[in-house]
Amino acid sequence: MQIQSNSAFTSGVNLIQSGQALVDHAAAQIAKSSVPSDDTGSNSVSTSTGDSSAKSQSSNQQVERLHSVDRSQQTDLATNAVELSLGKIQAEMGVKVAKASDEVLGTLIDTHA
Repeated sequence: MQIQSNSAFTSGVNLIQSGQALVDHAAAQIAKSSVPSDDTGSNSVSTSTGDSSAKSQSSNQQVERLHSVDRSQQTDLATNAVELSLGKIQAEMGVKVAKASDEVLGTLIDTHA
């Protein structure tokens, strides 16, 4: 009896690899969306120390910018968090498939020998 390929073991390894790729992609997207970006290209710090209206305007702009967070970014973050968990589960299932395949192969060898 010659065993040429263990398709269940290969499927388990492929599942681990695709789970890892999903985790890598989701983690990169989460990290990318976590980096704050300044779209204005300028710093809105007032150079006049006595001008309180400029400081108030700067604070209002910051608050406005915080409130104008795009909902799609929030959805993308949630989607990426789900993909992160899904990739983890997928990799864990791949490990279980590979282990089960290894155990079955061991049992077959023990039974045949």
